[in-house]
Amino acid sequence: MIKEAIKYLTELGQTETIRVDGQEYSTKPLHLIKEPRPAAIEVNTLSGLVEYLLSNFDTEENLMIHVESPTEVSVFSKTNKNKERRHWIKAEAMVPNFSYDRFYDTESFNIKLQSAFVPNDDRKALLKLASNVQEENVRSTGDDGTSQVVTAKVGVTTVADVKVPNPVTLAPRRTFVEIDQPESEFIFRMQEGPKCALFEADGGAWKIKAMKSIRKYLIQEFKVEIGQGKIHIIA
Repeated sequence: MIKEAIKYLTELGQTETIRVDGQEYSTKPLHLIKEPRPAAIEVNTLSGLVEYLLSNFDTEENLMIHVESPTEVSVFSKTNKNKERRHWIKAEAMVPNFSYDRFYDTESFNIKLQSAFVPNDDRKALLKLASNVQEENVRSTGDDGTSQVVTAKVGVTTVADVKVPNPVTLAPRRTFVEIDQPESEFIFRMQEGPKCALFEADGGAWKIKAMKSIRKYLIQEFKVEIGQGKIHIIA
């Protein structure tokens, strides 16, 4: 009985191949033993990514930098014999939270504008309006279907009807801090309360601008020509 069991276990570990209709089959499933791959380092800045790569701390092989989005950049090597890539590092930008298409009360909107947007003329105008609006009633005016009027303080003691600016050009903080935040157009609307909201109006074109700026920054930092040298960059 023991002899038969040993024979069975021995045969169990043996693998044979069989040819059927010109194709070769294995009598047992085979599993590929893959090359080990490192876990990617995670950072939150482009400068951190650059410093790591310039240090040659883990590798000196040719690397590809992929600008995946305005907030994500990854670095990987060529495929190995298993046709897999080693991902060395990934940068993910930390950006303040702002919900577009959502109405905020004027106090919350004021805080968000100051903390999540780069100063410019239109931001200044919106801050002034949100801080001085007097009435809860927001009225539509004109025949274009888009204009709005609110009553706001226009002097030390004077209030008057003020037209709501629309559209506005703003630069939210929505990509890496090392590059200029791209400006884009927004539709600014108000509701009774009063409440304020911004709606994106550039069709996502700002993302292309941001990704190009990230690529330009990396090229300058690595001082490389596209397609030459140890570092290659795509966006």
